[in-house]
Order: sequence, then structure tokens, then C-alpha cells
Amino acid sequence: MNSHDTSAQPLHVVLVPGFWLGAWAWDDVVPHLEAAGLVPHAVTLPGMDPASTTQDRAHVTRDDHVDAVAQLVDGLDGQVVLVGHSGGGPVVQQVADRDPARIERIVYVDTGPLVDGAALSPDLPADAAEVPLPGWDVLGEDGSSLDGLDDAALARFRERAVPTPGSVARGPVHVSNPERLRVPTTAICSSIPSAVLAELANPGPPLHTELGELTDLTYVDLPTGHWPMFSRPRDLAAAVVDAVS
Repeated sequence: MNSHDTSAQPLHVVLVPGFWLGAWAWDDVVPHLEAAGLVPHAVTLPGMDPASTTQDRAHVTRDDHVDAVAQLVDGLDGQVVLVGHSGGGPVVQQVADRDPARIERIVYVDTGPLVDGAALSPDLPADAAEVPLPGWDVLGEDGSSLDGLDDAALARFRERAVPTPGSVARGPVHVSNPERLRVPTTAICSSIPSAVLAELANPGPPLHTELGELTDLTYVDLPTGHWPMFSRPRDLAAAVVDAVS
């Protein structure tokens, strides 16, 4: 793993998890980033704290999630890299849209940016206040591969998972700053090979992604399931370090 020059400005790596996850999802990745001289910040988004029993997820919005990450970035002194996994991908996309010049690189982990107006779960009923973690078979049928996760990892995931706010899942992404498309970007492909993703990287269905519109995009293959922070944490950290080196 390459090391970042610690004599330079600190390089902050903001780690945004996907649905059902909090900062804990990055526990096995963070030490490897620190060992490489990076300064990681694992994020628990509003309403997603597994230790809280008083969260009102019915009123948490996509803007709340974007605001939380943007405020963290605003308080950092030094260079900033945004890492978004799964549902966290559109969150970091929107943060970068607000101030593209502040972001050194975006790293998408088995995810990507959506086109303006698209949503991750557009068909979710309006009265669904939250989205609990589905059964493993349902996740598999929806394309979220569990490859690489043993029974212990699945049990930990299930125990700590928190329902995602419904408003976040069905809320559309809003982006408008064309400079976001010029932020250097790495797409780490774990459940979909890069060759396949590159063919699908267009604004239309099925992904409705703007990956194909980015001017500086690097694909990296890390074959495993949809949750490489659980199945291949050291290798995921190495891929992030390589991306920012």
C-alpha cells in the first residue's frame, strides 16, 4: 500500500456508507487508511445511529444527509476525498456538486452518481417512513451480492443495521453545477465488473447514472460482493489509497 506524504497538508478521506449502515461499517477499513498516512472520517448519517433509540427517521430527508456530510467537509482543514458506498454514492455526489473545487477526488464503491432528478427507490410508497434491511434472499434477487460474507459477517450486519429513512430512499438527487463532472473520480467495482459497468454508464436506464459524463474517471476492479468493506476491507483500503496517491 502506498503512503501519503504526511509532511504535506492532511488528506482527509470522508467515508459515507450506504443504506442501513453507520460509521461502524468502515471499522475494518479505517486502520489501513491511517497506516497509509490518510485521515479517515467515517460518517454516521442522520437517523442511522445503531446505538440510538430515539431517532425519528420519518422526518429525515436526503438534504439532511447531504447537509451532514457537507458540514463535516466545511470543518476540515486540508484536502478532502469523498468515498461513497452504495446509497452513499449519490450523497457524496451532491456534496461535491455544492463545492466541486473543495473536493480532490470522489471514490464510488459499487455505486455511482445519478442523473439529476433520479432516485434510488423511486417506487417506494409515499407513506413508507423507513426501509428496514430486507432478507438476504431479497437482497440477492435485487442484485446486491453477498459474496464474501460469512455467517459471522451477516450476523453482525443484521444486528447493527438501522432502517433507512423512506424520504432518503425515494428522494430525488438534485445536482446542477457542471464542475462536478470534472472532479477526478474512481469507481471501485466489486459486484459489477468494470467492463459491464462502463457499458451501462449512461444517463438512461437501467442505472440512470452520469458516470459516462465524467471527464476524469478511473475504473478499478475489486471482485467480491456489494459490501467490500466487510469482505475485503484491506483490499478496499488499498484501492482507496491507490486512487488518491
